[in-house]
Amino acid sequence: MRFKFDANQDYQLRAIEAVVGLFEGQRRMELTLDFEMGGLAAVPNKLELSDALILDNLKRVQDANGISPDTELKYIEEEIETAEGTQTVCFPNFSVEMETGTGKTYVYLRTLLELYRQYGFLKYIIVVPSVAIREGILKTLKITEQHFRELYHNQPYRYYEYHSENLNHVRQFSLGNQIEIMVMTIDSFNKDTNVINQSTDRLQGETPIHLIQAARPILILDEPQNMESGIARAALARLNPLLALRYSATHRNPYNLVYRLTPAQAYREGLVKRIEVASVIEENNYNHVFVQLEDIRVQKSRISAKVKVHKQMANGTVKEKTVTVKPGDNLKDKTGRIEYDTFVVEEINPGTGTIVFTNGVELKTGEAQGPDKEAIFRAQIAYTIEQHFRAQRRLRDQGIKVLSLFFIDRVENYLPEDGIIRRLFVEEFNRLKAKYPEWADADPEQVQGSYFSEYKSERHMQNDKAAFDLIMKDKEKLMSFEESTCFIFSHSALREGWDNPNVFIICTLNQTVSNIKKRQEIGRGVRLAVNQEGTRIKDEQVNVLTVVANESYKDYVAKLQTEYIEEYGPGDTPPPPPDARKRGKARLRKEYMLKPEFKELWERIKHKTRYAVKVDTERLIADCAAALDRATIRSPQIIIQKAQVDMTEGLHMEARYIGGGAVEDLSGRYPLPNIVDWVQEETRLTRPTVLEILRRMEKTDALAKNPYEFATTMVRVIKEKLADHLVNGIQYRKIDDYYLMELFTDIEKNKQYLIPAEKSIYDHVVYESGPERAFVEGLENRDDVKLYVKLPNWFVVPTPVGDYNPDWAIVVEETDQFGKVKDRLYLVRETKGTSNRDELRPQERRKVDCGEKHFKALGVDYKVVAGIDELLP
Repeated sequence: MRFKFDANQDYQLRAIEAVVGLFEGQRRMELTLDFEMGGLAAVPNKLELSDALILDNLKRVQDANGISPDTELKYIEEEIETAEGTQTVCFPNFSVEMETGTGKTYVYLRTLLELYRQYGFLKYIIVVPSVAIREGILKTLKITEQHFRELYHNQPYRYYEYHSENLNHVRQFSLGNQIEIMVMTIDSFNKDTNVINQSTDRLQGETPIHLIQAARPILILDEPQNMESGIARAALARLNPLLALRYSATHRNPYNLVYRLTPAQAYREGLVKRIEVASVIEENNYNHVFVQLEDIRVQKSRISAKVKVHKQMANGTVKEKTVTVKPGDNLKDKTGRIEYDTFVVEEINPGTGTIVFTNGVELKTGEAQGPDKEAIFRAQIAYTIEQHFRAQRRLRDQGIKVLSLFFIDRVENYLPEDGIIRRLFVEEFNRLKAKYPEWADADPEQVQGSYFSEYKSERHMQNDKAAFDLIMKDKEKLMSFEESTCFIFSHSALREGWDNPNVFIICTLNQTVSNIKKRQEIGRGVRLAVNQEGTRIKDEQVNVLTVVANESYKDYVAKLQTEYIEEYGPGDTPPPPPDARKRGKARLRKEYMLKPEFKELWERIKHKTRYAVKVDTERLIADCAAALDRATIRSPQIIIQKAQVDMTEGLHMEARYIGGGAVEDLSGRYPLPNIVDWVQEETRLTRPTVLEILRRMEKTDALAKNPYEFATTMVRVIKEKLADHLVNGIQYRKIDDYYLMELFTDIEKNKQYLIPAEKSIYDHVVYESGPERAFVEGLENRDDVKLYVKLPNWFVVPTPVGDYNPDWAIVVEETDQFGKVKDRLYLVRETKGTSNRDELRPQERRKVDCGEKHFKALGVDYKVVAGIDELLP
């Protein structure tokens, strides 16, 4: 295979033109041998343009590319040691921002050739933060060589890696009269002890870096955000560069930005693969104590942590929620669940990123206790393998070899023969290959490749040279059908510096929810696919990257969205609602309170009541047992949910669910709790009553299937049935106590929730929903409505299911056909979306039922209405 390159991609040409345009007006440099910098011989780069002309060019380039023009050039200025002693160097910096996978390396290599063609600049140093990136650049230089020679009429150029053992390259770089491209890691020259900074007999006593300084190189910084420290800046200045060109998808400091290709542009224009997220998570399983450390925060002298837990809600169900804790907090109090009683926060350590509980459990940021890790790992691996098999079957006729990449955060989970990930991969591969005849003879050991070195030093790379060469250097071989390796396992640190256009599936097999940047994860596989002829495929049906994540797709996409916003700003984030922070006031009209009709209305509704209830225990037991038999107890299971990620205008990301289902049933795996004591404590029923409910049930297998869900369902059913019995048997009795009219005061509220009113005792009425606003407008427009009030929050009716605050008290005058008043009605009305009580939520229905009985005891007409047309009795 030989990669083919398209020389006419518009977005790449614009990036090249942006840099070339910075030097418009510069005449082409003539090659001369100079003796500067202490008399050292060199053929240097030369720049004749003034800073003012370069700034004018910069503004013109920025304006052409839709970038806000800068008012000044951004320099790096440092003191350095030269052959002539200490000198101050100052050089400008220009940035190009291109989304990962869109050919950034190709662009800057072609840019330097174009700079030579137009202006004669010929000395370039490509500086990188890691060995991995260096190897990727050397590979790109090799595979683009023929393409560039054809494009630039066999223009000669030399490229090589700086190596301290071969200093002849340094002399060649300084004296060469053709294009010289040297690739260096920042670590090779950022310390005084580096060979490059020492005089040596191998160069007749010269110091290698002095020869480089004499050449006035143009620096090309690949991933410069990783070279922003003071030490790195000083090291770059030590090279005495003419200028620096900075290329990245994620600049920390963009300096003078000349071109930008954003993720949204790349995504919408089809320059990178589309993304799908397949989430592998547990569902319906609260049978274990789940705790996950999400974040640690330090604010002045206060340290707190955000932890995700299974919290019991007011209705008895359990949901995954995030709570904030500090040292001394007990998770039992935060969750409402006795199972968390031993989880008392002993220590929160921001230095180590850990939280320690008094029961000995210690968690790192992102780490969780509770989920069935082996089951989740197995499901992720199985899904990845089958997705790989299907993709390869679909794409083989197009000459595309599919690669899958596994990220692993703990090497010991894979490297040993009995490592959990290695074992599960072999088991699932052998199980699934039976469904795909083309894989029937494949050996799971032969299709795997792994690379776990830190690849920050030469020594580490030698430890795993064969794997390094295949994964990092021999892209063509890896993408060939002749090479059996197609599943790659690597440490989570495999980030910038390695990618492969034929990675179609990325699976994160982490003990924790992955804390790698999502953009770094997907960056390893977003390039457009390449076939066996080396031709890039632009079919959007082919170019889909599937991320198999150990978190919900909604969480994954939300984190990805957050990363984009952190790097690019909010984009098209919608503005806040109008008047959201403008306060208004509903002023009390005291003169209205003196009207006879209001005095009479208040006299009728102001009285408080006391209620009594009667419960038929036998009927309660029967109703609870029958409801439990009807209830659905879900199986605890591992599920996969798949969503397609769309990027709309700006940087807004949407996840559209496209399918999924259960892959493993976990029923019957968990011990039975002491359910009688638990239910008794939660419901306050007697022990004999709880036992009788269990005895009368017919579906007894539900308890063993999912113990915790059964217990919470039983608690919820009992509470609901008990509430119904209490409400149905309730009786209200008027007492001597009542609400005082003096409790009415002005009300402050956001202006957007206030509507002007003429018939209310307030000059504005507070509304909380669309139906309420419509009801107020209806009251104002009816001639028979003489006066009304939205009952304040302090006006409540006690009920067995919580206090109830009715909506409206209204005075209506009924007239005959001649307009004569024949009756005055004093009404209390509750506005809901429906007047059919069976359609209300159970708790709402119970409260309005109690409210109706309360007002009946007072002799006041009460009704639930859906609109103004239902106002009258």
